[in-house]
Amino acid sequence: MSKKSKMTSFEKSPLISQFNIFFILISVIPLGILWYIYFQIKESGSLQITVDNFTITLILVVIGVAVGYFAMNMVLKRLLRLTKENQNVLQDFLDDEKVVEIQSSSNEVAVLTKTFSEIRSKLEQNVEKLEMAKSTLQTVLAKVGEGISSVQNIDAFLELIFETIVDAVGAKSGILLFLDSEKSELYVRTLLGENLKIKQSDRFKLSESIFEAVIETKESLIIPRMESVALKSIVKQDCFEFPLVCAPLLVHDKVLGLIVICGRKIDTNFTHDDASLLTSIATQTAVAVENDRLNLDAEKTYFDIISALALAVEAKDPYSRGHLDRVSDYALKIAEEFGLNDEDKKLLRDAARLHDLGKIGITDDILSKNGPLTEQEWVVMRNHPEIGEGIVKSVKSLSGLCDIVRHHHEKLDGTGYPDGLRGDEISLLVRILAVADICDALMTNRPYRRALSIDETKKTLREMGEKIDQKVVDTLISIL
Repeated sequence: MSKKSKMTSFEKSPLISQFNIFFILISVIPLGILWYIYFQIKESGSLQITVDNFTITLILVVIGVAVGYFAMNMVLKRLLRLTKENQNVLQDFLDDEKVVEIQSSSNEVAVLTKTFSEIRSKLEQNVEKLEMAKSTLQTVLAKVGEGISSVQNIDAFLELIFETIVDAVGAKSGILLFLDSEKSELYVRTLLGENLKIKQSDRFKLSESIFEAVIETKESLIIPRMESVALKSIVKQDCFEFPLVCAPLLVHDKVLGLIVICGRKIDTNFTHDDASLLTSIATQTAVAVENDRLNLDAEKTYFDIISALALAVEAKDPYSRGHLDRVSDYALKIAEEFGLNDEDKKLLRDAARLHDLGKIGITDDILSKNGPLTEQEWVVMRNHPEIGEGIVKSVKSLSGLCDIVRHHHEKLDGTGYPDGLRGDEISLLVRILAVADICDALMTNRPYRRALSIDETKKTLREMGEKIDQKVVDTLISIL
């Protein structure tokens, strides 16, 4: 092994090894002198030394001291170099004020100790942040996955998405924009956050939007916080807060729209990690939106088929043609006066279209009988609400109609069918449909009687008293 390679190997050896070697070298001369004195005293009983011998001893001591000095100096220089290197590293981890505080000590060992302590503390913080980021990501994806698997209301799901992602990245607001391909416009679907300058009704021309590149490239976009002059040169809308990050909603390489996250609660820009997280969320959100669209298409198909069956039943009876549409019209007008929400009005409308569906299971000789029904025939006829419920129940998306379809012939005094419900056991939607159904039946010609006039119908409804909800009757009379 060459002398140079040995020297390099020695310099790279641990400090404790270098110290041990230098300590042995320094100790040889003093120990040798002491050993020489010991033997002289032991042999002659006194110390006898010539000037020449003393001179040699003095020279050896000086050499030993010099070797010790240069050896320890070498070790200490290495220690100081290590301290300096770690201070330089420290500047990349800590703010300037903290670095100055650590370097203010004149003791290099103390500086080195503080340096290592701060670096360790900073690394622990970074590990903690990584764990939090990991936990946040898992929470976000878990919520998204749960929402996709059990989505009942797509708007509620989208609100969940935005609440989660806005909180996860420390943003101020989130906006979901859908793409109208025919008009080349983006329109608002969901909004969440503070200080929003956008309304639910806003639309943006794609060609004038900062998001045109996102739609074309199908990749995420990050816009940092910039000076207002520079910002105006690239952004034509002033309704978005910056910094901003957005990602496209992609399904089968088709862009449905995009998710936009605006502003930050901390004074930093969005990072590529934030964009990656948003892209993952956008992909799963796009799947949920597409599934919802497919479900709506399937529900419409099921409803159209069952409605066709209901119309087929209605067509058997020339006296009841148009009955379903009229009942639906009455029910919706009553619901409007009661201030019911859109979901309840939709349930009423659909239930009105299907409430007599069960008559498909009633034989034609009973259904089309030219005259009053016998008691035995009424027993059969009273089965139609249960039959209708059974047909509707088989379609999961129409399960919300079951209660109304089954109970539209119930009476508040318990004399109705099929379950003999009383009072509060009968929901408001059922009460509304029941009154609308009775009203149209009274005002329609039947084989066993003529149609009643409006005044006669109002009187008959009043005379039914506690059998039907008179508040509903009052509302219906006001709109007839």
